[in-house]
Amino acid sequence: MTELINNRAYRQEQLKQIIRDLHSGKTVDEVKDRFAALLKDVGATEIAQLEQALIDEGLPETEVKRLCDVHVQVFQDSLDLEPPPESVPGHPVHTMRLENEALGKVIAQVKGVLDQLAAAGDEERSRLIEEWKNLHQKLCEVEKHYSRKENLLFPILERNGISGPPSVMWSLHDDIRAGLKEISSLLDEAGSMSAEELKSQIDSKVRPVLEEMDGMIYKEEKILLPMCLETLSEDEWLAVAQESDDIGYALVKPAGKWQPARSSKLEAAPKQAPEGYLEFPTGFLTLREIELIFNHLPVDITFVDKDNVVRYFSAGPERFFTRTKAVIGRKVERCHPPESVHVVTQIVEDFKSGKRDVAEFWIRMKGQLLYIRYFPVRDDAGEYIGVLEVTQNVTRIQELKGEKRLLDPEETEG
Repeated sequence: MTELINNRAYRQEQLKQIIRDLHSGKTVDEVKDRFAALLKDVGATEIAQLEQALIDEGLPETEVKRLCDVHVQVFQDSLDLEPPPESVPGHPVHTMRLENEALGKVIAQVKGVLDQLAAAGDEERSRLIEEWKNLHQKLCEVEKHYSRKENLLFPILERNGISGPPSVMWSLHDDIRAGLKEISSLLDEAGSMSAEELKSQIDSKVRPVLEEMDGMIYKEEKILLPMCLETLSEDEWLAVAQESDDIGYALVKPAGKWQPARSSKLEAAPKQAPEGYLEFPTGFLTLREIELIFNHLPVDITFVDKDNVVRYFSAGPERFFTRTKAVIGRKVERCHPPESVHVVTQIVEDFKSGKRDVAEFWIRMKGQLLYIRYFPVRDDAGEYIGVLEVTQNVTRIQELKGEKRLLDPEETEG
């Protein structure tokens, strides 16, 4: 056993040195023979452990990302020997592979259309651009696929000590997202471009994104999914499966409903809240944290229970309508001027009967536009619990135009 451990440690160090050499500027051809001589069956999890170890030692994640494709090329021969992830219909891995298969077909179709565009006349080009637009819309469904990875798989990998590879892959997702968005803009103008200009844009902006998407499918099939199968417990896979529907799927649906064998070695999350915390279906908070969260929301909220009694209001730094503690326990009808009581009564009656699911108003006050909404609060059985009033100053929101993706200089100070 000691010899096995020592051999593995030696192998790990040699593989890490290969990665270091790549990052110092050596070519794939210069290190590939050393890699092949060292071992023939390196697995997906070991690759992830290597990258994680380098990140832990101080290598910036941006460097790992920069040469991520080079890593795959170095490991390609051994990765191709990896069997496809074994799973059953409905298992998250099975579903992700179905999505990858469907996405791969759409990518191939797009490439076919692009090849035809290069030799098409004006009339044929218009038809092909429309076909390309339809295919591009399908490609954009990859967002659901990436979102499930980022919000379901990556957090669990991080809890199991694997944080570097998911971070790198997330960054690659964002590169693809940006590329798809740029292609969407290009498609809006493609019809007015000359054939030469369109070809130039396709070669410089479109084909690289398609290659990145193909590469991401390969990384998932050969690295991410095998690594997840080795790492996640049955309970963790069940948690992924249960929340996947909320995010959605790309191009296909699960081929069935997965029923685990329940041979769990690790629970996905603790069943009981830590001492001093209140348990919710989506996490744990202390009473003080709840209070502060409510008071820091960019809206004012007031809750009236099923008996029309005011039970709570938030105490943010800026309230739009006066609320005092004396209102707590008071009938909501008594909290409004007589001339508007009938409106309040009608809203509550409609909520209780199920006739209405929202009531909204907007008014101007002191130069500000206030958006006031009322929502019925119902339990899982649909029983009416009360009404929530939400007031928001939307003056600034109305003024927003375009996009803002960077912090202002003053926001980064301090």
